[in-house]
Amino acid sequence: MKLLDNDAEQYVRTVLGLYQQLPETPTLPSSRDRLYAYQLQQRRLPLTLIETAFLLGSLRRLLRPPDAAALSPIHSLAYFGPVIEELLHNPVPDNYIEYLRHKMQRFAGKKLTGQEPHSASVQENTDSDDR
Repeated sequence: MKLLDNDAEQYVRTVLGLYQQLPETPTLPSSRDRLYAYQLQQRRLPLTLIETAFLLGSLRRLLRPPDAAALSPIHSLAYFGPVIEELLHNPVPDNYIEYLRHKMQRFAGKKLTGQEPHSASVQENTDSDDR
C-alpha cells in the first residue's frame, strides 16, 4: 500500500474506528483490516454508507433469536463487504442510520465480553421491511 494523503489516512482511521466500536469486533484492527479500509477509500464510498453497513451487519447478528446458535466473533472488516454491497444496490433512507445508532445503544459497552446481549422477550428485526 502506498503512502496515503491526509484525507485518505483520515478516511481509513475513521473506518477502523467505527469498526473497533462494534461489540463483536477485535479491539485492534489487523493490517488486512487497514488494507480493506484503504480499498473502501479508493472506491470513494461515503462514510455514512460504511457506518450504516457496520451497524446493520452487527445488529443482524446481535438481534438474532435468543435460542439461535452462538456465532463466533467477527474477525475481519471484510465481514461487512456483503452488507456494503447490499446497501449499494438497495440504498436505505438517509435517516436510517439514526435508527440503527439508536438500536446499537443497548449494546454499548459489550465489546467481546462473551455476555449474551439478547433480550429473551422480544426479537427485533433490522431487515428491509423494518426501514
